[in-house]
Parts: sequence; C-alpha cells; structure tokens
Amino acid sequence: MSAEAVQQIDYAEGVDAALVILVNDQDGVQHRLPAEEGWRVMEVIRDWGLNIKAECGGACACATCHVHVAPVWKDQLPAPTDEEIDRLDDAFDVTDDSRLSCQILVTPELNGLEVSLAPGTER
Repeated sequence: MSAEAVQQIDYAEGVDAALVILVNDQDGVQHRLPAEEGWRVMEVIRDWGLNIKAECGGACACATCHVHVAPVWKDQLPAPTDEEIDRLDDAFDVTDDSRLSCQILVTPELNGLEVSLAPGTER
C-alpha cells in the first residue's frame, strides 16, 4: 500500500479473480479491485463504482480518467500514444507518471498495478 493510503477496501476478497489492480482514490483510500484481462483500467475503476468521471467512455477524447501510476509500474506500461499525450495536455496535475486509465489494458503482466486517481477526475 502506498504511503498516502489510509485504509484499504478489498473488493477482490472472496471473488475468483486472477487479476487485481490497486486504486488509490482522492481521499487516500486504497481499493483492491478484481479485473479482467483485456479490460481498460478505466472500466474496472468505473464499474466498481469509484469516483471517476470517465466522460468519453474510453475514446481518448477527454482527460477525466487521468491517473498517476505508481513509480514501480511506470516503465512496465506501453508508451502513451500521441493522442493520449495530447489529451493529457488538457488535464490538471499532470506529472511524469500521468496516464489516461482508458488507454491502459489489463494484462497478466500488470497484475497488481497501482494507480492513484488524479485531482479533478471526480464525478
């Protein structure tokens, strides 16, 4: 769990899920979410009911699914596309670890991926 997370909510407990992602919300609470291979990280976050706008539904047409990727995972993700970089230009609080969660596909290699919801992405 990252230093800023104050508590953890485990949605994966008792669920037969091979893959899990860790999502730190805007209040610092860490959510352990079951995930399916091939889903977008944004879909996992949204479908488990976390507070994320995700207005365009994954079309890379906004930046309302902006997340910060934990340092240990940053170099394990595919490089962002030019389109994603352009969308991040419209986001708040962009740093070197910023990504759009709609552009990250869940794979077995990303089991345990940790991201934090960026400020301004709340519904």
